[in-house]
Amino acid sequence: MDQFHDIRPYNDDEVVGVLQNLLQTPDFINTIIGFRFPNWPTFLRGPLSLLVKMALKRQFSGIRNVRDFQTGVANYMERMIKNTTSDVEYRGIDKLNKNVGYLFLSNHRDIAMDPAFVNYGLYMAGLDTVRIAIGDNLLRRPFVSDLMRLNKSFIVKRSANGIREMMAAFGQLSSYITHSITKEHCNIWIAQKEGRAKDGVDQTDPAIIKMFYMSQKKEKIAFPEAMANLNVVPVSISYEYDPCAFDKARELHQKSTTGNYEKAEFEDIDSIKNGIVGQKGKVVVTFGDVITTEGIETPEDFVAEVDRQVVTHYAIQPSNESAFAMQQGLPATDSAFEVYMQTCPEALRETVLAMYANPLKQKQKYINV
Repeated sequence: MDQFHDIRPYNDDEVVGVLQNLLQTPDFINTIIGFRFPNWPTFLRGPLSLLVKMALKRQFSGIRNVRDFQTGVANYMERMIKNTTSDVEYRGIDKLNKNVGYLFLSNHRDIAMDPAFVNYGLYMAGLDTVRIAIGDNLLRRPFVSDLMRLNKSFIVKRSANGIREMMAAFGQLSSYITHSITKEHCNIWIAQKEGRAKDGVDQTDPAIIKMFYMSQKKEKIAFPEAMANLNVVPVSISYEYDPCAFDKARELHQKSTTGNYEKAEFEDIDSIKNGIVGQKGKVVVTFGDVITTEGIETPEDFVAEVDRQVVTHYAIQPSNESAFAMQQGLPATDSAFEVYMQTCPEALRETVLAMYANPLKQKQKYINV
């Protein structure tokens, strides 16, 4: 019995069948048409569907397993990096051992690109790519779930109802993560808290750490030993420009002024698309040190160490420095950021500046201690 069958990524022997089903999924085909041919008239949808299916069938014909699929994803990543970034830098990746499974606990700025940049760095360094934690709130369309699970994503059941169902979901998730790292020596990527840090403040949710511990706690393993078994490595991802910054600011502004914000039905899907195609400037991904549990006795102790590494390893960009200066009423230190802010709606200006300045302010707190 596969106890993780409903949340785990697809196995190699499932890949061909899933791809064949995708070819017969109108929602998948229509989404590609809308993305690639947004301005084409509706009456051409029929012929376009046939052409898209034929093109996909050719692309899928060479895919027989998960690695084949991820090689194709890597090709798309190369084009995306060329078209939407000025540079991508990896720090600390040389410290990783390819024979060890790690739990990469990351700050969270972009739904799809955060794990994608981590994955690409590992792939290029000859290390095993990650199994990616993704909330079921992003998987309302079945084809999205299929694509994510083909790319080694596993499902976090955020929509579980009631305490009993929620605890069962967390227990299954904890067991899956522990099994992946300790038994299969696979790498895991998961965000340090639910949802993106839209305000630019990176903080770990203690509930995440307690969830990691659940499965080993049942086996009476002490907290420090259990966390040491997971080889936790904090990861800091820094974007010079956030393609979704104005959308995030709009949400934060509306919440602060009305007390409420209702997401559109497929708003998260739009955020994924905008994050992929939007301009990012320089991107820096920094892998921290495996957390040794010496002196760490509680989840709160562990949270403090994750936060320290994420914040202090965060690569400060010219956009962060400029936003901080502009908050003080000083000129931007980088002319490109000044031009960027001229495109920002006036009502969102202070929110956007805070979003970019907060990583620098967080880092200063650790430096000044």
